[in-house]
Amino acid sequence: MTDKKAILVIGAGDATGGAIARRFAREGYIACVTRRSADKLQPLLDQITREGGQAHGFASDARKEDEMVALVQRIEAEIAPIEVAVFNIGANVRFPITETTARVYFKVWEMACFAGFLMGREAARVMLPRGRGTIVFTGATASLRGREGFAAFAGAKHALRALAQSMARELWPKGIHVAHPIIDGAIDTEFIRNTFPERYALRDQGGIVDPEHIAELYWQLHRQPRDAWTHETEVRPWLEPW
Repeated sequence: MTDKKAILVIGAGDATGGAIARRFAREGYIACVTRRSADKLQPLLDQITREGGQAHGFASDARKEDEMVALVQRIEAEIAPIEVAVFNIGANVRFPITETTARVYFKVWEMACFAGFLMGREAARVMLPRGRGTIVFTGATASLRGREGFAAFAGAKHALRALAQSMARELWPKGIHVAHPIIDGAIDTEFIRNTFPERYALRDQGGIVDPEHIAELYWQLHRQPRDAWTHETEVRPWLEPW
C-alpha cells in the first residue's frame, strides 16, 4: 500500500493558494496545483522543489466539468490519493448593480461557486471509499455580508458557504472533514500593495493577513481530531471592522 498523499489546490495563486501548497508540501504531501495558465505555476513549483517537496502543476479551467473530472482521476491514478482538496478561486469584482451585466454575474458565480461545487463533488467521490479526507473552501468577507458594488461576488460567496455547510452535514458522518474558513481582511498580495498602499503600509503592524499564516490555519484544520472538527472560523487583522 502506498503511503503517498496529495493535496489539490484549485487556484494556487502567488499568495494564499501557493502558501497552502507549500505548507503541505513541507509535511510530505505532493502538491497538485492549478491555474488557468500553467506557465504562471512554474515559480511555485520551483520553490516547492527547492524546499525539498514534490509538486505538479496543471492548467485547468475549474468551471469545466470534464476538466475537473479528468484532473482528479489523473491525480488519483498517476500521482497519489487526494487527502486534501482546497478551493481557493477568488473572482472578486466590483460593479454598481446597474452596470452588472448578466455575463459578469454568471461568470463570477461560475468561478467562485460552481467551480467549488465541481471540485467538492469530485474530491468527495474519491475520498468516500477511503473514509477520510479534508475539503476546504476559502471564504471571504462577502461570504457573510453583501456590500455595495459586490452583488455578484457576494452572491457567489454566499452560495459557496451554503454548499460547504450542506457538504459538511452530509460528509462529516462519513469521515470527510469539510471546512469553510472566512478570510475577512486584506491579504498581503501584489494587488493590495498596488491598489491600497495606505493599508499595505500597515503590514509590519499586523494590519493585513500574511498568506503563510492562512496556510498554517489550513494545516491545523486538516490535523484536527474528528471529535473536535471546526467547520467555520473567521480570520481577520486586529484593525478590521466587523
